[in-house]
Amino acid sequence: MAGDGMEVSAGGGGGGGNKQPQISMVGLFLACMVAGGVQYGWALQLSLLTPYVQTLGIPHALTSVMWLCGPIAGLLVQPCVGLYSDKCTSKLGRRRPFIFTGCIIICISVIVIGFSSDIGYALGDTTEDCKVYTGKRLHAALFFVMGFWLLDFSNNTVQGPARALMADLAGSHGPSTANAIFVSWMAIGNILGYSSGSTDKWHTWFPFLQTKACCEACANLKAAFLVSVVFLGLSTVVTMIFANEVPLDPAAAKQGEEGEPSGPFAVFKGMKNLPPGMPQVFIVTGLTWLSWFPFILFDTDWMGREMYHGRPDGSPTEVANYQEGVRQGAFGLLLNSIVLGVSSFLIEPMCRKLTAKVVWVMSSFLVCVAMAMVTVLSSWALGDIGGNLQDAAAVDKGLKSTALAIFVFLGFPFAVLCSVPFAVTAQLAASKGGGQGLCTGVLNISIVVPQMIIAVGSGPWDELFGKGNIPAFGVAAVFAFTAAIAGIIMLPKQPKTSFRSVSMGGGH
Repeated sequence: MAGDGMEVSAGGGGGGGNKQPQISMVGLFLACMVAGGVQYGWALQLSLLTPYVQTLGIPHALTSVMWLCGPIAGLLVQPCVGLYSDKCTSKLGRRRPFIFTGCIIICISVIVIGFSSDIGYALGDTTEDCKVYTGKRLHAALFFVMGFWLLDFSNNTVQGPARALMADLAGSHGPSTANAIFVSWMAIGNILGYSSGSTDKWHTWFPFLQTKACCEACANLKAAFLVSVVFLGLSTVVTMIFANEVPLDPAAAKQGEEGEPSGPFAVFKGMKNLPPGMPQVFIVTGLTWLSWFPFILFDTDWMGREMYHGRPDGSPTEVANYQEGVRQGAFGLLLNSIVLGVSSFLIEPMCRKLTAKVVWVMSSFLVCVAMAMVTVLSSWALGDIGGNLQDAAAVDKGLKSTALAIFVFLGFPFAVLCSVPFAVTAQLAASKGGGQGLCTGVLNISIVVPQMIIAVGSGPWDELFGKGNIPAFGVAAVFAFTAAIAGIIMLPKQPKTSFRSVSMGGGH
């Protein structure tokens, strides 16, 4: 929503010259609502889909491979979308066309995921009722994975332009304020998504979603995703209305393209023009995400398997224990998101007092401690240390409470992860005079490559050690410590006061 009066330069990937009207704080908040809508579905994806796909017959050791499309799409899609959105001359602005298109694809993909069991049943996976059939459902798994990969593709289409949009509109509010708003919407989306994932009442509220192919757990997932479609539609409309972008002037865009690389790999060619300090930020960001992805991908599965001693393909008791663990994991993520939302408004004052570098390094040390605790706690729960499984069961309640406490503990470092690297990137881009879309897109490479490593490696680690999720969490603790040391050595030094004063205005 444009305010009256002052205008600030938006820059723009393809050239400068277009002025973005100064936006009010309320308008900036509402313009970012799409981040909450996308994050709602992302929260459901993170909390429910790894456990659910195992009920379709995909073994635990292969579930991580399912996540490979996300980083591949992020590696190819988001940097290119960021670059092309910098140069977009649409009447809707540079970012909104990509945001709108991506949200449409998200809606399609989550519907495919939610109804994958019904599709598989219609294609002949089985003629038995889901209450008695426990075998593999290959058609359902195939459509599930297709929807999952399409969801990853569309998430990456929206994420970069949404962050760059905040950079374009922030103006005098500054990068930290814009990032705090973005992270707060992420927290809101997470809270709503994880709340949906932690309840087992959806099938009673919408009984018509239960079918012969889709029992209670499936109907709960289906309903949660359908609600996410409604919320995403609402948030997209609000963003399209309040993000009143000024279109990029075609003549200025064409002039800015002279001498710039073009084509599908233009973003990689454009890396040579990155501002000083950005390569070091990419390296530390990559190490930081390597420490996070094992927990992000397997947190609810960890609760179901290691902490609640369940199995998605086991006896009825084991399945019930597993589903309860997954719901408790989603509740832990809900608590994590509340801490994330509160912490997002503490990041700016901490960075101004301690510098962004110190806050970033501190968060990595906290993650190292948390991942070490997860590893020890899992071994204890399974009887590997502290006695046999029966002894572990005697203190089960305390272990489960400690597990939830770890979710809460990780809320603050996750707020740092979602904010500080992007704010530092925005400052470095502004110091060069632009290229916000390109810098944000390229930063995503240092996020998706770690996910590819974890997705490829965690399955073989499981097979090699036979310890489920424990090896991945042990490796995560090592990466977190490495990220902290690398941050101390490599991250660029920036004045404390610069964290707020540098504008996130997009670049040329």
